[in-house]
Amino acid sequence: MDLYYEVYGGGQPVVLLTGGADVRNWTFVAPLLAKHYKVVAFDGRGTGKSPSPLEDVNPVEDLLSLLDHLEINQATLIGHSMGGQIATEFALNYPERVSKLILLAPGLSGFSYSKEFGERMKKIHEAAPDIEKMIELLLCDPSNRVVTVSPHRDLMVQMLRHHMNRMFEWPPVKLIWPQPPAIERLGELTDKTLLIIGKEDSPDNLRVANYFRMHSDARIIEIPGADHMANLTHPEKLYRQITDFMEE
Repeated sequence: MDLYYEVYGGGQPVVLLTGGADVRNWTFVAPLLAKHYKVVAFDGRGTGKSPSPLEDVNPVEDLLSLLDHLEINQATLIGHSMGGQIATEFALNYPERVSKLILLAPGLSGFSYSKEFGERMKKIHEAAPDIEKMIELLLCDPSNRVVTVSPHRDLMVQMLRHHMNRMFEWPPVKLIWPQPPAIERLGELTDKTLLIIGKEDSPDNLRVANYFRMHSDARIIEIPGADHMANLTHPEKLYRQITDFMEE
């Protein structure tokens, strides 16, 4: 196994997944969960301390390889942002390996994001390779309106800077997602699914949550005063919601 991972605590296994960040994304959540569970946090390929990809990246199969390496037959998956997209795809394709699925402001493959979102992403890409300008544009995104005025802004900036530096190391590769996309299969998710989203997240991410509400049996919980980074700004509230759901 060449992916970097950390293991804390003991008991029922919980795997933490993130997208454009690294294990520091769970700095405040992992220690709380490790009081009761075996917590695995890892860096996806090309992020954090994991190696850069040499070929197209299949994050679902990477997760399967990690579970097999750690001899975890079944785990609760907690996925944030693109990590939520990976967790959803994994649960749909390997349901027997997932005890419960917990999504924090997840992405959703096949979802039609707004024109405004596309324009913001275009501006960020056009700012490359000026990493500081790219970070500045990301911090201005509506999804980060709370964390940017919180004590955790510096940690957010550190993770963004590290992630972007890593991305410039990548060869020309693409992400491979299972087909058909998850948006066409949400009805297959069971009531073992919890989606948590901050009420101050971006309109697009709130639309994703609403799509889950309409097209799956997922339970939806909104956290007042939180944006896309509730894992940094509201870890205690997340911890309570997660553990209540897991212990049902």
